[in-house]
Amino acid sequence: MAVHDDCIFCKIANHVIESDYVYEDDLVAAFRDMSPLAPTHVLVVPKDHYADLDDGVPAQTAAALLHAAEEVAKAEGITKSGFRVVSNSGADAGQAVGHLHLHVLGGRRLTDDFA
Repeated sequence: MAVHDDCIFCKIANHVIESDYVYEDDLVAAFRDMSPLAPTHVLVVPKDHYADLDDGVPAQTAAALLHAAEEVAKAEGITKSGFRVVSNSGADAGQAVGHLHLHVLGGRRLTDDFA
């Protein structure tokens, strides 16, 4: 497993640092964002380290990320009202942590900007 010792998301995804987990399987972990932009704001991250979507992410891991986003939306009760899944890739897109992650947002009407 490719885990970076200095990556906060690697540590959270692999339970080195505990968090408020919403979903987990062998490839990904989902946990609540510490600075939520919506009533539901959950981050879905691979357990292996990938910097972003352009970092050779295996198809199985990409599929696990999307499946986890769906499971989070179901668990949070936002599938009927609607939810947004966002991945920022690179500094110009606003990626703040250099570990691939999806934001699952919902629980209120979302505007045309990020949240």
